[in-house]
Amino acid sequence: MDRVTTFGGHRTDAPPARVVPMSDRTFKPIESPDSTTVFPYHDLTPPTLSQIYRMRALMQSHLPRSPLVRSDILSERLDADVYLKREDTLPTGTFKVRGGIALGHDLDERFREQGLIVASTGNLGQGVAYGGREFDVPVVIGVPEGANPSKVAAMERLGARVEQRGTDFDEAREWVESRAVDEGYRLVSPGNDRNLLAGIATAGLEVVEDRSDVDVLVNPIGSGSSATGYCLTVGKLCDADVIGVQSEDASAVYEAWKGGHLKSKESVSTFAEGLATRVPFALTMQVLREDLTDIVLVSDEALRQTIRLLLEEEHILAEGAGVASVAGALQLGDELRGKTVVLPISGRNIDAETLAAVLE
Repeated sequence: MDRVTTFGGHRTDAPPARVVPMSDRTFKPIESPDSTTVFPYHDLTPPTLSQIYRMRALMQSHLPRSPLVRSDILSERLDADVYLKREDTLPTGTFKVRGGIALGHDLDERFREQGLIVASTGNLGQGVAYGGREFDVPVVIGVPEGANPSKVAAMERLGARVEQRGTDFDEAREWVESRAVDEGYRLVSPGNDRNLLAGIATAGLEVVEDRSDVDVLVNPIGSGSSATGYCLTVGKLCDADVIGVQSEDASAVYEAWKGGHLKSKESVSTFAEGLATRVPFALTMQVLREDLTDIVLVSDEALRQTIRLLLEEEHILAEGAGVASVAGALQLGDELRGKTVVLPISGRNIDAETLAAVLE
């Protein structure tokens, strides 16, 4: 007799689970070019434009298009033609849902029973959980202790199992990587996952379709997945400058990009959890070194001021990492004068406590 199981809160009839011998469920990592764990299924070559266009068709089936809207306020402030790419309007409130759809759709059959495992401060986890729900794939998410409670609740509502492990993102990542080795989950790498990057890069194709005359695109950098996507699309198709933005209190990618290395940092301290990674990833760094025009650092206070600016003047509620593009553009100032500029608003998931502190 078939048993009844639940997934994501939905009742389903399913046959008894097959017991998989541990020897078949254990996957050995390969030598990694950076300080993260890499498996044979991680293709460390950048996605091609043809792959990104194929992903574009997939996104059209599962996600609404995020709008590109002109900001009169920022255009006046910067004396430029400024457009906001509103990735915050997507399901889960962040661009990373694009990567979750790509991973869930293209998951190898050998991982479908065990599922996906990922480390996240919240946004990538929500994106992967959303993709898991769409394609009936189990998802386990490792988050740091004390992670944004609203993001944790959102991941759980999407059907994921959330485990709080370690004091920051990278300690949670190390726990996740060990579970992938021991238990045979398909490890999602924030920066070394070709399919993830191809899915995220579809945002750039939408920008090109809406404005083929882009001169500059300014974008936040955490793991570098979004900036990589824009380099491969807007940068190449529009011959535009792509400029990254990091918090000066979480500058691992900035230092690796400037120094030509992949060294991790001992600690980061920014309140903008989407920027709070200590580790540069080999695949995203490869693209950023080749195609990124520059990286600027902004203070956490500048990020707070920009959250207030967007809320008060544009009526857009966004998180610290989500406004980094605008903070970076304001810092660049006169360098953008007279240009057509795109600023992605990459995420809206700010919790009430942080918002209250910012508004004070």
